[in-house]
Amino acid sequence: MDKNKTYRIAVLPGDGTGPEVVNEGLKVLNAASAKYGFKLDYTHYDFGGERFKKTGEVLPDSAVDEMRKFQAIFLGAIGHPDVKPGILEKGILLRLRFELDQYINLRPVKLYPGVETPLKDKTPEQIDYVVVRENSGGMYTGMGGIMMQGTPQEVAIQNMTYSRFQVERCLRYAFEYTKKRNKRKTLALSGKTNVLTYVFDLWERAFNEIGGKDYPDIKREYYHVDATTMWMIKNPEWFDVIVTENMFGDIITDLGAITQGGMGIAAGGNINPEGVSMFEPIGGSAPKYTGKNVINPLASICAGAMMLDTLGETKASIAIENAVMDVTAKKLKSLGAGKMGYSTTEVGDLVAERI
Repeated sequence: MDKNKTYRIAVLPGDGTGPEVVNEGLKVLNAASAKYGFKLDYTHYDFGGERFKKTGEVLPDSAVDEMRKFQAIFLGAIGHPDVKPGILEKGILLRLRFELDQYINLRPVKLYPGVETPLKDKTPEQIDYVVVRENSGGMYTGMGGIMMQGTPQEVAIQNMTYSRFQVERCLRYAFEYTKKRNKRKTLALSGKTNVLTYVFDLWERAFNEIGGKDYPDIKREYYHVDATTMWMIKNPEWFDVIVTENMFGDIITDLGAITQGGMGIAAGGNINPEGVSMFEPIGGSAPKYTGKNVINPLASICAGAMMLDTLGETKASIAIENAVMDVTAKKLKSLGAGKMGYSTTEVGDLVAERI
């Protein structure tokens, strides 16, 4: 990479413990950028619960256009105990995902050394796969409606809707990712072809057509989503890359997160391969721990590593991940808030020092 390269990053610390974990994520990103010879130019935004309480504004229209000028967005957490659930999440997170067309949700499920998993006798070698979740269609688009609300005859409809275009671009990303990962070269489609026959007929046909024509070296497998959840517990070592639709992806990635040690370590990316992507810890804002310097910042730090990898700074990304693995293996007592044996800022220091 160009050693004078500068990346412009929008920072949205958000609510609750979001600012605390973002601070540690930035600390580690700064250590990595200094070592690997590139610059990160941050612009901070105060979107979240406190701003909404003061101004009634969730996300100004100008903000979405502003976000397009950055190379990436680094997010803390969204969700405030004094704001009705859904207002901030839909108004900030979903709006940015849809309007910036972040059509891939990328979720590595990786058990780090020294981290406890509820899966008996499973090791870091056996829990190491990635879920590619379609992030722009399905039930989350809000297509549907309510009829005769408040009466005994009330009807609610929420449609799972997909275009060939949405399905195909997600699948192509998943095939390319499997090729780049170069581990078992196996891509599994997780769906429900036996019940959701229209939607998953489209997914399965496109999967086999694209794979057969353009990716003959990638092995293709299909699993029903309910079977996927069983095997994620019983045989996680079977998986390399899983691709699935929006809602199924939302559910199975949370299951994956608990098998890799919980929300304190799980990071994700909302990816637009041709545009601006957004990276975040999977856990919520954890308001009860706000300001106590006890929350685990590793998920935010890992989100920063994902961001660098997507920007093309792969050596720096690997350095962060290796530093995190060293800290989980040799230092932390637990990943739980207040149980790590170190404060939030001390964990950030430990990772930064190892870089």
